[in-house]
Amino acid sequence: MGARHTVLVALLAVSGCTATAPDDPAHPVQAVGWAETRLSFGLGPADDKTKGVSEQRWRAFLDREVTPRFPSGLSVIDMYGQWRDPGAAAPERLRSRLLVIDHPDDADDAARLNAIRDAWKRMTGDRSVLSVTQTARVSF
Repeated sequence: MGARHTVLVALLAVSGCTATAPDDPAHPVQAVGWAETRLSFGLGPADDKTKGVSEQRWRAFLDREVTPRFPSGLSVIDMYGQWRDPGAAAPERLRSRLLVIDHPDDADDAARLNAIRDAWKRMTGDRSVLSVTQTARVSF
């Protein structure tokens, strides 16, 4: 990379623009101003798959509420988690899904993420969906 191109990439990065590789304009070297959000959804008791949200209902939720809001891509990770209701003696073990979305860190995406959380709470009656968002250095 020549000195002139290096300066241009540095200036674009400082200004908040996305720099691109000279041989691949469709994929940025580094996307600036991005975040990664992880949403945790409890599906039901870890020891009883007959209770809670079925696989079909989860996929319908994903197709109806998540994919239209983030059509460029996302990751879904199977997991189990623990949650203790206030006043409960012990935590409850839950089958869970972790949704990971890398996205521009802006108000529109924040609103879309909150809409997903609200839709899940309406559908399931759950009181919360854990959301963790942090700055991400993204490249393609």
